[in-house]
Amino acid sequence: MAAQLYPALRVPPEIVDLRRLQARDLEPLLEEEVAAWSEELDWDFGKSADLVRRFVDLRALNGAALLEDGEAIGYVYYVLEENKALIGDLYIRRALRTVERENALLEWALEGIAANSAVNRVESQIMMLHRDPNRPIPGRGHSIAYDRNFMRVETAFASLAEARVRRLCYIEKWSGLYQEAAAHLIAAAYAGHVDSGINDQYRSAAGARRFLHNIVHYPGCGQFYPLASFAAFETVGGRLCGISLASMVSPDCGHITQICVSPAARGTGMGHELLRQSLLSLSAMDCRAVTLTVTASNQDAIGLYERVGFRTVKRFSAFVWEG
Repeated sequence: MAAQLYPALRVPPEIVDLRRLQARDLEPLLEEEVAAWSEELDWDFGKSADLVRRFVDLRALNGAALLEDGEAIGYVYYVLEENKALIGDLYIRRALRTVERENALLEWALEGIAANSAVNRVESQIMMLHRDPNRPIPGRGHSIAYDRNFMRVETAFASLAEARVRRLCYIEKWSGLYQEAAAHLIAAAYAGHVDSGINDQYRSAAGARRFLHNIVHYPGCGQFYPLASFAAFETVGGRLCGISLASMVSPDCGHITQICVSPAARGTGMGHELLRQSLLSLSAMDCRAVTLTVTASNQDAIGLYERVGFRTVKRFSAFVWEG
């Protein structure tokens, strides 16, 4: 009877700055997120989770946790980069995931970012965010949402017939010596492209240089794998005209982190051949599957990936806030 008259007091939900917590406070949450990435995406999120643990314990991560009954059921963090902020991750435990809880953390992050007067742009691609085209988005008057596809191919079923490249070129294994030329290639390839609206690093060679540095040296897109990465050069003049870069996201799953060709090389079959070379190399490493992400409105790219055997297994949203 006493238990009915005096039910256990519930602690009201609270958003707490990550600097008030320790990594062990997030441990069940991070363990679930690692499992979710593995189950849904064939992706080993362990190294990224380790970075979160490290920076939380260093009190060096801009972010917050959502506490309910004293337990962390979600978290968000962001990174400041000159005049831009990146919302690096937001995760709510699956059994408790709601748009309201996600938006509470998003609002907290956007308010913290807005306190920095130098920042005029926020980007975010959160794979585990609940996707609903009609969901309300904090800061909606300044936000743009882009649908993105997460695509996957079983390497055993990939169509690996050699492409007929209608351009005089040769393909070589990736070398760090190509990074500067690749930065200029990316800027040219994405000029006016929808993806340059999602990631402003594509808009200039300097930005593309930072993008390449990040995918080579940090685990956000997996462990960079140069042996499955390729560069195409024009036979006459030796100008770089295409790249396909790959990483390992788990012991038996690869990921295409970047594939693009120069404007002059579009429609020549070069993109197909670069992708084929990366898939062959990943298959030789006993990868049972390969994944990639692509903007849903980029139908030409999706057509290429589907011809090779990729299929969309998840939709997610990329958000940009400006103003």
